[in-house]
Amino acid sequence: MDTHAKIALGGGCHWCTEAVFQALKGVAKVEQGYVASVEENTSFSEAVIIHFNEAVIALSVLIEIHLHTHKSTSNHSMRDKYRSAIYYFSEVQKKEATDILNSFKNSFEEEIITEVLPFSEFKASREAIQNYYKKNPEKPFCKQFINPKLKLLVNKFSKHLNKN
Repeated sequence: MDTHAKIALGGGCHWCTEAVFQALKGVAKVEQGYVASVEENTSFSEAVIIHFNEAVIALSVLIEIHLHTHKSTSNHSMRDKYRSAIYYFSEVQKKEATDILNSFKNSFEEEIITEVLPFSEFKASREAIQNYYKKNPEKPFCKQFINPKLKLLVNKFSKHLNKN
C-alpha cells in the first residue's frame, strides 16, 4: 500500500518553509514554488508541496510545525505574497486539516489566521533558488531567517528530524 500523501503549505518565505520540511523524517520531497487557490485567493503565493509518508509523520505534526515556523497569528501587510494557508487536495484532507487546525487554536496566545484552502495550481520556483538552504547555508538570509526555524525544530520537534 502506498502511504505517501501530499499537502501544500504557505505562510512565509518558501526558502524557509522548504528548509524546515526537508529536515523532517518521513518527508520524501518538498516542491518549492507558488500556489494559487480559488475565489479571492487565486493569486500565486509562496508555498511548498510536501510529499510525505503518513506511516512515518502525521499530517497533524506537519501542520503543528507549520504553525510554529511562520507567523501564523500575524495578518501582516505581505499576506498576498505570503498567504498563511494549508492547501488541501481532497475533501477528506480538507476535513482532517480543518480539524487539526481547530485543535491547535487554544495552543497560541493570539488567533491563528492560517486558512484551509483548496489547492488549485502550482508553479515551481526557478531551479536557481530551489533547495536554497542546502545550496547556501552560509548566506546572511539563511543565518538570520532559516537557522532560527531549524533551531526551533531541534528544540521542540527533535524526534521528527532526520539524523543528517
